[in-house]
Amino acid sequence: MYGIILAGGSGSRLWPLSRELYPKQLLNLISDKSLLQSTFERLTYFMPQENILSITNVKHASNVKMQLSELSSHINLLSEPVSKNTAPAIALAVKYIAEKSDYDPVIIVVPSDHLVNDKEKFLQTVKKGEILAQQGYIVTFGIKPSYPETGYGYINTDGKLLSSGYKVKEFVEKPDAETAEKYLQKGTYFWNSGIFMFKASIMLSEYKNLTPEIYNISNEIDFEKSPDIPFVSFDKMPNISVDYAIMEKSSKIALVELESDWNDLGSWQSIYDVSKKDSEGNVFAGHVIDEGSKNSFIYSSSKLVATIGLEDTIIVETEDAILACKKDRTQDVKQIYETLKKQNDDTHLIHKTVYRPWGFYTVIAQGKGFITKIIHVNKGQKLSVQSHNYRSEHWVVLSGKAFVKLDNKELTLNPGHSVDIPVKAIHSLQNPFEDDLEIIEVQKGDILLEDDIIRYEDMYGRV
Repeated sequence: MYGIILAGGSGSRLWPLSRELYPKQLLNLISDKSLLQSTFERLTYFMPQENILSITNVKHASNVKMQLSELSSHINLLSEPVSKNTAPAIALAVKYIAEKSDYDPVIIVVPSDHLVNDKEKFLQTVKKGEILAQQGYIVTFGIKPSYPETGYGYINTDGKLLSSGYKVKEFVEKPDAETAEKYLQKGTYFWNSGIFMFKASIMLSEYKNLTPEIYNISNEIDFEKSPDIPFVSFDKMPNISVDYAIMEKSSKIALVELESDWNDLGSWQSIYDVSKKDSEGNVFAGHVIDEGSKNSFIYSSSKLVATIGLEDTIIVETEDAILACKKDRTQDVKQIYETLKKQNDDTHLIHKTVYRPWGFYTVIAQGKGFITKIIHVNKGQKLSVQSHNYRSEHWVVLSGKAFVKLDNKELTLNPGHSVDIPVKAIHSLQNPFEDDLEIIEVQKGDILLEDDIIRYEDMYGRV
């Protein structure tokens, strides 16, 4: 068996913790591993590591690669040059696996942001799905509804048993409360988990028959020559989900009920639901002081959050934003995210603290023509050899020692030492020493963008 992890997406309903450039699948929300890492480990329970392929957006690729490299030396990663939803992503991932395999494998497709704790029951469900996949079905995994949820899509079955599942009658959109209650009472409706399984040949055939545009564009891309997805071809793809493109049109869809626990962690309500609560039904994370609140979720990442007498409330604090809402309105957080995006407010895009393969940096001040950061470089790591067209930089070492390459010079700087990096100078900040390195960086220029980096050498493959 092969596995495809869909590792794109922005996680907009978990703003302000989830941001466009560091979305929820990269966050450690429930355990000491990210949702992406937990998904990878779940697949290794029943397939070799080298059979797992992750597909993500190019802007997340370095972080995805970094996180997976902590778990395995076998990293198979495709990077989409632009976001085009799940149908093009799955088509290319299946094509990639089919070209690398010398047989017609069964493939399971999983999102990277689900919580599943019971691996054994998950495996039992996968085995049932595999039976139907071998019979030529495209299998979807459904969750029996326990309450009338309005935040999920639903799948209606005809109630007739196949060998290990049901024939699917229809896919339906996220319902209103009254419709969701009817679905719950009828008993033939399941929540759509977004997990699929099929033989590679069957899925590629359905793409050819049902979405020939995606199929034909996919055939322009030759993974035998390069694992890169060319922008010119991929940009022609329609922006469409696999549900619309394939699942709602195909006559070969079957459903297997997911027997394990499951949560898509798609909202702060869902995070609250799976978290351990105190005697008053509260979940507190970080530096929180509370008096008399009930059934509330309070999260602090950097500051003291003090609360009094709240009920059924969500509070999430990050370095640069605070979310406060009623617990039953967490699906609407996406609207805040979209408003910030329309206003070109960077609060939807990036945290003040940004993680990189070599460490992280925190923006501590910015204004017209300048940005000040604290840069933390882990021991043994180094930033790429690079230059900037529009900005100069000034570095001051706070702790540790810095090894600096600047044009044709090499410098070792101790705490208190500084160096100027002129515009267009080729340079690199490195830490080959035993202690972590921290510096203050002051950028100056009329254009101060992260995209203003020209890389010449990079140990993380970003050239």
